[in-house]
Amino acid sequence: MKTQSPLRKAVSYLIVIISSLIMIVPFLTSIFNSLKTYKQYTLYPPEWLPNPIQWSNYSQVWEQANFNSYTFNSLIVAGLSIIGALLSSSMIAYSFARLRFPFRDSLYMVVLGTMMIPGIVTIIPQFIIFKHLHMLDTLMPLWILEWFGQPFGIFLLKQAFLSVPKDYEEAAKLDGCNPFEIYWKIFLPMVTPTLATLAVLTFMGKWNEILGPIIFLVDEKNFTLPIGIMSLKGQFKTNDQLLVAGAMLSLIPMLAVFLAAERYFVEGSRSAGIK
Repeated sequence: MKTQSPLRKAVSYLIVIISSLIMIVPFLTSIFNSLKTYKQYTLYPPEWLPNPIQWSNYSQVWEQANFNSYTFNSLIVAGLSIIGALLSSSMIAYSFARLRFPFRDSLYMVVLGTMMIPGIVTIIPQFIIFKHLHMLDTLMPLWILEWFGQPFGIFLLKQAFLSVPKDYEEAAKLDGCNPFEIYWKIFLPMVTPTLATLAVLTFMGKWNEILGPIIFLVDEKNFTLPIGIMSLKGQFKTNDQLLVAGAMLSLIPMLAVFLAAERYFVEGSRSAGIK
């Protein structure tokens, strides 16, 4: 195997370091801004490091805003979305991957075709449907659709199910397992990394979602964390550093979920062929 020259290796490391700095500098800037006083935050030319550090910004924004309610609502939406996405997408994906039925491939192409439709196109029909179902201003419109299958999740899990050797399926049939038992007891545990990947992606998408909550929610008690933070703009219009502190607080659960599932996420992404 041809070894990489020292010069090429050094250039590669340099590119990685520069790319990492480009991505991490805005994040560090936000952290520092969240620890400044309002005077420091609006200073021109700006000072990068806060002096003195205002740790009280985090407790202040938590006390003055309804963060407990916002966080609880976001956790409900994200949790129910994950459960729905994993159950429905895995069942549909298993059917496409391992079962034989008429028009299977055609239906799968239709499912993949829905991934090309921008979400903004379907938001008005969804609003009309949820209005007639009396679901507006509730959390249900934010998670219920995940229980009817997620096109990307179906694609992701179908690839994982196809990678499982057929010998396991045949052995389970000899033991008297029906198709659902094969799916639940044999195949589902074998694609745990891919399930974790879908869970992390679903959590991130629902935790950061803004468009749906803005359209479907009216009462502040139902606000999720992203639009709850946005609603503080009028209340804290002279304390923008508190808004940054609130945004930093909202990142903690997302970072915790990703770090907890990082090993499964990387393995699942690799096994499913995501580059």
